[in-house]
Amino acid sequence: MSELSFKDLFESEPLKAIKNGDVLEGKVIDVKPDQAYLNIGYKSEGILTKEEYSKQDVDLTTVLNLDDKLMVKVLRINDVEGIVTVSHKRVAPVIKGNQTLEDAYNNGTPLKAAVSEVISNGGLKADVEGTPVFIPASLVSDSYEKDLSKYEGQEIEFYLTEYQLDGRKPRIIGNRKKLLQEQKASAAEELFSRVQVGDIVEGTVKNITDFGAFIDLGGADGLLHISEMSWGRVENPKKVFEVGQTMRVLIKEINGEKIALSLKFPNENPWILAEQKYAVGTIIKDKIARMTDFGAFVELEPGIDALLHVSQISHAHIVKPSAALKIGQEIEAKVVTFNAADQRISLSMKALEPEPEQTGEAPAEEAPVEE
Repeated sequence: MSELSFKDLFESEPLKAIKNGDVLEGKVIDVKPDQAYLNIGYKSEGILTKEEYSKQDVDLTTVLNLDDKLMVKVLRINDVEGIVTVSHKRVAPVIKGNQTLEDAYNNGTPLKAAVSEVISNGGLKADVEGTPVFIPASLVSDSYEKDLSKYEGQEIEFYLTEYQLDGRKPRIIGNRKKLLQEQKASAAEELFSRVQVGDIVEGTVKNITDFGAFIDLGGADGLLHISEMSWGRVENPKKVFEVGQTMRVLIKEINGEKIALSLKFPNENPWILAEQKYAVGTIIKDKIARMTDFGAFVELEPGIDALLHVSQISHAHIVKPSAALKIGQEIEAKVVTFNAADQRISLSMKALEPEPEQTGEAPAEEAPVEE
């Protein structure tokens, strides 16, 4: 036992009220191989056994000296016998964890820790070397996430935006959202520094809408509009693409932070060889793709449509194409005009029919060809 009396302790500094579980600082006033005595500011000394100092079997005289200060946790108070049992090994991990947290908070460096608990409608709890950190649901991600259960047991990275140990209830708040925003901003800066209009890059389908698909380019999202998905027609993007699908896309336009994408690669433009394949006089066999009041359109191949005007369906007078044709019907027709500059092709079915016999009556006036 130390030579300091109760009177000496009482006169040296005010006594503090303590309870089981308190973590406080003690000063070594006597040390023996198997136990040490600490001044903990209480009417009784704190007794620290070698079993409660460390998990290893150590001689306390080799690791502690008089006047050494160390943090301990109050395990048991026996005022009748004048004994306060304390532990260092049970508080050492917390002390280390708190130091790690304090350094990260002061230096603004991110921390990595495994998620120990998912709090329903609340957020996540992660342990940093034994010290719990709370990450509110609003700070878990840079986008809204309804279900946080996927983070259970997962190692995540985050900043500390609040670190307050004073008071009855410590407040240690993590912020993963801020870290993700910084990472995306850095990735976006790197992306825009190396790409330009005309580049072909690889991306991943992130979201699909009725008007197009958003492609993650690894730093920024680009919009692949429905009109740029194919040289042909795409009726529903959701039937063509899947979320998570990877693809090569052409950067068509960069406007500030907006990137317009395309799958219409110039070397695959079907009009490059169209003049050879569909020269005037060529006979084609294809199906009706769609109809209007003035004619029917035949898709010769994806990206190349040809107009069969109502006046070119037959020598007989036809008011609307739907009176003689239907969508999906295969027809045979002759290419009568080819306009490479405007990318327009006109067809005629009646050009393949024999001329009707003249009856002496003036032929009915044909409707003008509309493009």
